[in-house]
Amino acid sequence: MSLKLEDLVLWTENPRDPIRADAKDQDIVDRAILDSHRKWGLPKLAKDMGKHYDFSELPTVVFQSGRPVVYDGNRRVVIGKIKKGLVNVDGIDVPGLPDFPDEIPCNVCSKTIALENVLRKHADSGSWLPLERDIFLHKHMKRDKSPFLVLEERTGIISANPKLNQRFVKEEVFRDDVLAELGLRIDGDSFHSRHTSEETAAILADIAQKVGSKAISTRNNRGDVVGVLDDSTKAILVANESKRFKDVKDGQEALASAMSLRQTRRTRPKETPIFGGTLYLESGDVNNFYRDLADLYEFYVKNKAKFSQSFPSVIRMALRLLVETAADEVDEDLANYVKSRFQSAKAMLNKDQKTTLAAQSVTETNIVPLLQMGAHNYTAASNIHQSMAMSFVIGGILTDSHGKAPSK
Repeated sequence: MSLKLEDLVLWTENPRDPIRADAKDQDIVDRAILDSHRKWGLPKLAKDMGKHYDFSELPTVVFQSGRPVVYDGNRRVVIGKIKKGLVNVDGIDVPGLPDFPDEIPCNVCSKTIALENVLRKHADSGSWLPLERDIFLHKHMKRDKSPFLVLEERTGIISANPKLNQRFVKEEVFRDDVLAELGLRIDGDSFHSRHTSEETAAILADIAQKVGSKAISTRNNRGDVVGVLDDSTKAILVANESKRFKDVKDGQEALASAMSLRQTRRTRPKETPIFGGTLYLESGDVNNFYRDLADLYEFYVKNKAKFSQSFPSVIRMALRLLVETAADEVDEDLANYVKSRFQSAKAMLNKDQKTTLAAQSVTETNIVPLLQMGAHNYTAASNIHQSMAMSFVIGGILTDSHGKAPSK
């Protein structure tokens, strides 16, 4: 069956990058263009397709409440919607897109068949990470939760440390006998520990650090998880080896809090001021806004325990509004204001700040949609490390347009 491209609805539960259920096509396209976790790869797909839409693979579509929802082929449909101008890409140049017809043939089927097709095509192809696969199997195929999924649901350790989302970690680091050595146990949907919440958090955070640094990998210390842990972690294991297991469910909130605190301590050895330091700007609304935002960030840093994990989204929103205010004052649209000054602002940064920009994937091409995200997607904009990287170059941009020499 051929369906109009403009009628096709992107699937919010796409295992590649699921989003909230009420998200619109525009929200999904924003995520796909930013591709913060490198799951979409739209430029490569567009290049592989060539000059024209490739009909060799048909989108799998299920009609839900009268609307054709794309269960498989979301990337192709995203490219088509961008090409046809059916979604807003905020002035970002997306070159090399293949030509798309107004209608494309689709494999229209029942939800059951569509889910089976998706599973058969992606489950073992490498396009899904282990946690994504386990979530799909449980949520859509009604399989029991895997121990890997239970561990994530009870601790948040995998989403907090994406490098743990690897097959060897699932099969060799968090397997039953290793967990037993760690004084941990997964029983059905339950997670048990011999340790306090703070101690459990310390153990898991140490494992995450060792995998992240590749002290534990497919080549290093494979199968010897306990042996490479910090001495302080080993001391916890010895001290509690005769204690009874306790269901972490009752202390799950305390564990999550401890994990968050532990993660913050490991990833932020010292606080860097927003914008990288003090800015010297001309008197006016932009300077006042900048000073208020700097004060807000400092207050947030000192009182993080009082805020939700999504509060950094407010910082991102404020960065966008600050840039809009500055652009309006020089009578330029936001995209031109930022892009025309990006390279000169980047040149003003020190080596560490440039490294942070690269690590957080902040570039001249995507900084505008990163700012736009602050207005369109509260949850996705909560990456404070990325917002801080953006603030470094924004500080240089503001200095270029509104700066004054510091007083002596």
